[in-house]
Amino acid sequence: MVLTKEELIASLQNEVRILLHLAGKVDKSRVDYRPAPKQRSILELLQYMAIMGPTQVAIIKAGAFDRAAMIDAWGPAEAGSKTMSFDQAVSAIQKQSDEYARVLSGWTEADFRGEVEMFGRKNTRGSLLVNLVLSGYAAYRTQLFCYLKASGRDELNTMNLWAGVDGSMTAA
Repeated sequence: MVLTKEELIASLQNEVRILLHLAGKVDKSRVDYRPAPKQRSILELLQYMAIMGPTQVAIIKAGAFDRAAMIDAWGPAEAGSKTMSFDQAVSAIQKQSDEYARVLSGWTEADFRGEVEMFGRKNTRGSLLVNLVLSGYAAYRTQLFCYLKASGRDELNTMNLWAGVDGSMTAA
């Protein structure tokens, strides 16, 4: 694997940290904001993020990507997430950092290199962790950032999105 196990865990934990930083910028009176009628609201996006990574990791570990396995794993997780309040979704996201360390620390190199078939293509578990889970965080936190900006959080900038900190973009 290009990343070590420790680097992958640290990268996932950093994504959780940045997502939590952005979630902390949400004006709770705006959780129903959605850019268009068929797009997720801020709350729905955070509810999705409460299950996206952990559910995908479990599916990747199991290596079963047929329709029945996906319904069995994703269906209950998604149904549960849709009942979460804003605070419950953020709390569930917060728990992911320790969960990734717990789950992935036990994986061996062979586990990461093991091949599974998904959507008719074979991939290693390691590449799926990077391309689905890690990349998913980057994509969905960017979506949250755009929602925040569009809903009036003009002070947010690249530092918030990529470093997960408040900061000026001007040189000191």
